[in-house]
Amino acid sequence: MTPQLEQVREKLERLAPERLAEVEDFIDFLRERDQDRRLRRDYAQAAESAFAEVWDNDEDAVYDEL
Repeated sequence: MTPQLEQVREKLERLAPERLAEVEDFIDFLRERDQDRRLRRDYAQAAESAFAEVWDNDEDAVYDEL
């Protein structure tokens, strides 16, 4: 086990049970937030290639400079 994980484990052992529940909720929140960010990034990348023809054309080139 890494030193950082060992330190966290020791701190968790000293917490009251209701605080452990809060920590668990926070961990779940962090994981969901990271997953949401990955999904948004993936969707943006997919949309970029799908809309490249619409976005990159001579008629709309004037808006690229705004």
